[in-house]
Amino acid sequence: MDGTPQEIIERVSRAVEPILWESALELVDVEFKPSGKRWLLRIFIDKESGVTIADCEQVSRELDRLLDVENIIDHPYVLEVSSPGLTRALKKKADFERYMGKRCRIVTRSAIAGRNAFTGEIAGVGENEVEFREEGEVYAIPLDAIKKAHLEFEL
Repeated sequence: MDGTPQEIIERVSRAVEPILWESALELVDVEFKPSGKRWLLRIFIDKESGVTIADCEQVSRELDRLLDVENIIDHPYVLEVSSPGLTRALKKKADFERYMGKRCRIVTRSAIAGRNAFTGEIAGVGENEVEFREEGEVYAIPLDAIKKAHLEFEL
């Protein structure tokens, strides 16, 4: 079985969830993109106490076996499982809720208050928007207007 990169990402996401659930891990993101002659399948995982190398190795082994059995990807690829790191991407509403009060950077698809990039603190999360505080100003940024967002490293 094969498909577009987005279809493969969706299939891999569904396939990895039971593996992660058993170890109290969370799926943060899945990337599938060309890398030389092969494709790179990158899985980002997380958990409250932090991800260990053993967590990554275990998920990699189990997912590798499952992908072989399910035949989700027909062409050569490299599987990489890792932690999102200190500057993890914020993709879902739940991510913004979890990191309320933390410093992050948001880039929007279209201009909000004349700008596309904001660096500040997550001040709140509504039904369809993130309240974002930057230098004393508060901006309401619709979730569907966010092109990308990630935590900023704090000293």
